[in-house]
Amino acid sequence: MRGYYRYYTDNWGIRAHTASLEVPVKITPFFSITPFYRYYTQTGAKYFAPYDRHVKSDTYYSSNYALSAFSSHFFGAGFRVAPPKGIFATHLSTLEVRYGHYTQTTDLVSDIVSLSLKFK
Repeated sequence: MRGYYRYYTDNWGIRAHTASLEVPVKITPFFSITPFYRYYTQTGAKYFAPYDRHVKSDTYYSSNYALSAFSSHFFGAGFRVAPPKGIFATHLSTLEVRYGHYTQTTDLVSDIVSLSLKFK
């Protein structure tokens, strides 16, 4: 099991918490599945307001939603193959495919697929 917790703060008023957990499960000596989950939450920056909501007297301002208050969930699984003689008897020693589904309270939703190759 792998897990971590992270806390972030800055002088713009953002405070954030991240908690993550991965649980690798070895199916065979050469094949494993790794389900994962990450939760993230943050407060909004004191300079954030939605577009067209700032007043001209504001010294600093931003409508960038990365600086707004939100929380997100990211979960999925990775599939790893690493036979001792390589994959298909080639110099490719490890192949890993990861899929993740990301949701955010700002209505952002995405699906992510990544491929990792390791050569001898």
